[in-house]
Amino acid sequence: MGGFFGVVSKRSCTNDLFFGTDYHSHLGTRRGGLAVYGKDGFHRSIHNIENTPFRSKFDRDLDELEGNLGIGCISDMEPQPLLIHSHLGTYAICTVGKINNKDELVREADERRHVQFIEMSGGEINATELTASIINQGDSIVEGLQLAQQKIDGSMTILLLTSKGIYVARDLLGRTPAVLGRNNDGYCISFEDFAYFNLGYETCHELGPGEIDFVTPDGYECLTKPRDKERICSFLWVYYGYPSASYDGVSVEQMRYECGKMLAKRDSVSADSVAGVPDSGIAHAVGYANESGIPYERPFIKYTPTWPRSFMPTRQSQRELIAHMKLIAVESLIRNKRLLMIDDSIVRGTQLRNTTEFLYERGAKEVHIRPACPPLLFGCKYINFSRSNSDYDMITRRIIREREGENVSKEILLDYANPDSRNYKEMVDEICRRLNFTSLQFQRLDDLEESIGIGSCRLCTYCWSGRE
Repeated sequence: MGGFFGVVSKRSCTNDLFFGTDYHSHLGTRRGGLAVYGKDGFHRSIHNIENTPFRSKFDRDLDELEGNLGIGCISDMEPQPLLIHSHLGTYAICTVGKINNKDELVREADERRHVQFIEMSGGEINATELTASIINQGDSIVEGLQLAQQKIDGSMTILLLTSKGIYVARDLLGRTPAVLGRNNDGYCISFEDFAYFNLGYETCHELGPGEIDFVTPDGYECLTKPRDKERICSFLWVYYGYPSASYDGVSVEQMRYECGKMLAKRDSVSADSVAGVPDSGIAHAVGYANESGIPYERPFIKYTPTWPRSFMPTRQSQRELIAHMKLIAVESLIRNKRLLMIDDSIVRGTQLRNTTEFLYERGAKEVHIRPACPPLLFGCKYINFSRSNSDYDMITRRIIREREGENVSKEILLDYANPDSRNYKEMVDEICRRLNFTSLQFQRLDDLEESIGIGSCRLCTYCWSGRE
């Protein structure tokens, strides 16, 4: 995943750019980057932020990153922003998304023989560099952005910084957001709207699917009108979004309250307390507790001063270690208690199983698990929400393979996605048994969609439903 922030101002943009980008640190923990344009031209800085917060790495660079126009990004994938020189001029570019047809696009570039790419570790091609190569095929930046939207299979939202302003192109189906803020000195462009509130900006425009705008300190112009069809990622509300963010006018925190409320309405379990797995499960748990009347408590506390988000390290063993080390038990709230735990989702199941064992070891009588979303059955094709290299990294798909064999038709998978089917029930029972939960009940997709409240036709639910 990743996030971005851009500023176009009549004064220095550096401080706003620094803090606005830093406010996207919850969306990634691998790399951060800033690029600015000022009187001395373009300047750029990229740092690894896996073991050091963004603020610590970039604080010493700010004197060199002086200008009134700039873009920044947090990325879990490729280093960016990139500085590009082409027939369209010099520009800086950063992206959020996923390219499924990368090999095909690279082959097309190789056939032209005058395009080359810098290989990253492991032989990977930087997706942002590949996107820039497509843009450079256009006779103008706008034409190039439209070409990238058309040629990329997957999703791609783009910020492109020139010496005059910033182009922002939202993904063709709006799977990821882009919103503009305004103050007396200019404008900002942000993935998360909350990132500019403390900087003195107010929301002035949210881009629609496929919309391309050009933003300068004096205003913004819509260059390509938004499309009617939208498929914004539902997982943004369930997990990725910061609690104070909103998408399409729907608050992340409020949606999670509603989501927990829906879970409680369909549940009849008896428990002594409700708790959320930090951090993304907390608001869901508050909603559940408010609806059910079961007290909300915190049987363990996340040690936030040093431990990063647990699923980000590449090695599974390191992820499991961090997941264990960051949770500190409050044993008086655990011993001899019937606990109901809400987490955002179950992917592999490893961390939640270890958390459950952690609670049993400290005297819990029962541990009931209520994920805030349906079972994940299809690997995301659009925004890299997981580091999984295979659908079989998901516990659901491993169980289905054991039951059905290697070559499972989509029709059978859809039956496992149906919460009223026998296959679904038996799959959930098996997950519960393997992970040693007292009971397990997933959120239903129709309830999740109602919790968001913008209509199922505008939501991407592919990872649960298989719907394109």
